[in-house]
Amino acid sequence: MDRSVELSEFLKSRRARLRPEEVGVPYRSNGTRRVRGLRREELALLAGVSVTHYTRLEQGRSQNVSAEVLDAIADVLRLTGDERAYLHALAHPAHRCSDFPRTPVRPGLQRLLDSLVLTPAFVLGRHADILAWNRLAAAVFADFAAIPDERRTIAHLIFMDEGIRRLHGERWPRLAREHVAQLRILAARYPANPHVTAHVNALRQESPEFRELWREHHVAAATHRDYVLDHPVVGELRLSAELVTLPGDPELQGMDLFAAEAGSESEARLRHLAATTTLMPSVQGGMPHPPQGLGRS
Repeated sequence: MDRSVELSEFLKSRRARLRPEEVGVPYRSNGTRRVRGLRREELALLAGVSVTHYTRLEQGRSQNVSAEVLDAIADVLRLTGDERAYLHALAHPAHRCSDFPRTPVRPGLQRLLDSLVLTPAFVLGRHADILAWNRLAAAVFADFAAIPDERRTIAHLIFMDEGIRRLHGERWPRLAREHVAQLRILAARYPANPHVTAHVNALRQESPEFRELWREHHVAAATHRDYVLDHPVVGELRLSAELVTLPGDPELQGMDLFAAEAGSESEARLRHLAATTTLMPSVQGGMPHPPQGLGRS
């Protein structure tokens, strides 16, 4: 997770995906062009910068590159808003001292989680590690209390847990790609955080699927999503998710909340799960044992 390497690979990947004719560069399809996508000199000309200046940037040397130049390059590469922010974060990282110690979630925050009896919710750390949760989140997703701390992360659940794959069914590939895209943003946002770096490197070693998705350099924030889950106990659950930031807790990524449409069958099924879980004692905000069929594989 070397920032300069990430910057270099990201720019190359985005340059390679642009066809010359898309940006007005004369192109002859006679087989003589060896470069996939735009050449460096073509991109530099379109962005109004020198080839030498752009080449240094693509080599990961961004110290003297202005925000205006980055925006000009982003315009030529047709970056999305998330990709543009990612480019700026890689070139000029804002968080240089981001190794926050891992501390227990504030009691008040845990009480808030526990009060959401019809809303599955959990708190996420810097690399989407699940730090706290409520009973309904454990009933819907997994027995978080039974998972070792170092593996209680969204990525480990998505890529290493067969129960989560079954829960998402045919929608799992989209989920996996979206999470890797979000994790790449987190890695760029906190380049000095060794826990984020170690997490990404561990997943690259353990999961060929994660490793392949990481190579794509897909970048997109996942602040709100829609899910259709194949729950083993209550059947189909259609949920909307919102990731809410917590300004007073800079060491946290935020709180993820899931809700069903009012009056829907999914809401009725959440109520059924909630009624079942209220009979069980809470352990660190979760359940000591999940409902039948929700255990880890």
